[in-house]
Amino acid sequence: MAVTNPRKAAIIEKHRKSESDTGSAPVQIAVLTDRIVHLTEHLKTFSKDHATRRGLLRLVGRRSALLRYQAKKNPSAYRELIKELGIRR
Repeated sequence: MAVTNPRKAAIIEKHRKSESDTGSAPVQIAVLTDRIVHLTEHLKTFSKDHATRRGLLRLVGRRSALLRYQAKKNPSAYRELIKELGIRR
């Protein structure tokens, strides 16, 4: 699968476990975190964009579920990942 967004491709490259890994929990968390940061910056400028705010809340919920899964599955990798991404927990 070819990723067209160069920023997303760089994030996947950094967090993947193997050559074909594009969907593991750490990769998904990192990609969602990048999108969350981007949308947060957008909402600082366009505070009345409620459709984007709703999408942002969905992304935060999805990332939260993936973080819970990662914390249960591999606590040490979870701690390392949130430290690297700068996520508060």
